[in-house]
Amino acid sequence: MIALWDNLSALSQDILLTLLLLSPSLVVGTIALYGYAPWSLVRAILWRFRGSSILFVLLIAISVGMGVGLLAQERGVRRSTAQAADKFDLIVSAPGSELTVMMATVFLQPTDMPLLDGETYNEIANHENVSIAAPLAFGDSYGTASVIGTTAQFARYLADDQINGRMWKTSHEALVGALVPLKVGESFTPAHGHGDGAEADAHEGSNLVVVGRLAPTGTPWDRAILVPVELVWEVHGLGNGHAPERRDQIGPPFSAKYFPGTPAVIVRSEALWANYALRSEFTRDRETMAFFPGAVLAQLYRLLGDIRQIMSLMAVVTQILVAAAVLLGLFIISRLFHRQIALLRALGAPARFIVSVVWCFGASLLLAGSVLGLVIGIGAASIFSGVVTARTDILVTASLGMSEIHLLAGFISVTLLLSLVPAAVVLRQPVVPGLRA
Repeated sequence: MIALWDNLSALSQDILLTLLLLSPSLVVGTIALYGYAPWSLVRAILWRFRGSSILFVLLIAISVGMGVGLLAQERGVRRSTAQAADKFDLIVSAPGSELTVMMATVFLQPTDMPLLDGETYNEIANHENVSIAAPLAFGDSYGTASVIGTTAQFARYLADDQINGRMWKTSHEALVGALVPLKVGESFTPAHGHGDGAEADAHEGSNLVVVGRLAPTGTPWDRAILVPVELVWEVHGLGNGHAPERRDQIGPPFSAKYFPGTPAVIVRSEALWANYALRSEFTRDRETMAFFPGAVLAQLYRLLGDIRQIMSLMAVVTQILVAAAVLLGLFIISRLFHRQIALLRALGAPARFIVSVVWCFGASLLLAGSVLGLVIGIGAASIFSGVVTARTDILVTASLGMSEIHLLAGFISVTLLLSLVPAAVVLRQPVVPGLRA
């Protein structure tokens, strides 16, 4: 190997040295291409000190994994919550907190809200620019699934008209979300309320039959049971929204006089501009509040922007600390094979060959740790995504993005440059201990 180096012209040696100083990554490819890198010697050193090398690789991998996992998970949560609100173009409710209404309607978090009356609902439903005006009725549950009263039109829209089974035909039939543990044909009785405080016997005699299952949506609505809104009103003794002579009717139009009220109306228009017009028209002081769930999420993201910056700063600080540890570790590890390096120097190995040995050793550990850290980061983000999905019923997926690639590339570039320092220090050490070259 030394003979190969000595046979190079002085110009070739200077070019390789210049590349080494300017771009460590480039020199790796160059010397590997021409066969001048001391890979056999580096492999022997790695095997000889495999215990220390493995610990060093694990340190790098954990650091890189933390940074990659944090960034990927944050982006995955942001993207998944935005997708959960895609089907909810416009929500109209009584004046109050937009965030509270959004959490109740989009993410199905139980809460108490004032009701809109029948005249207000009919004004919305009969508007020329409204294609869907679905009233919602909350309050009941079955196990961990919320029972939501709504219209058949909204149920079809929510599942993109993909229903395994059929749509309900009577007020005692139901559709279940993709994650509800009920099969088509099974019967159940809803409980009043949610969680441990639910009254299981409050609606005895109100047995419902599952007639269809909605296609997965990746939202909390996958764990919801959809029933005709008339049923929810009736079991609570509020009538069914229709005049007595039309008491068997299912779905709109509803009679303003017999309309029990709804906490929110999901509104959809075929034209984008019409949604903005509808928001302006139905935003009225002390009467109604109209808002875009996507806009509320955007505001929430801005409020949480500081948290994202803190997470990014934590990742960067972690990388800086590990880069410093990498530099210190390379100093320590280089001392382990000082005798081997001294022997090479005593045999007349060029200084540049010694530098390449030490640098290639450090670069091998850095690259191995970075690749392993990337795998760990993606794996950890996937596991955490599964936990978030199970807790919130929002399908969260964390995938590799440009932010993670930039973080990894920056870390590798900086640490590869820093690893030249221990290589240079090795040359300043005496060949024979106690003597100075």
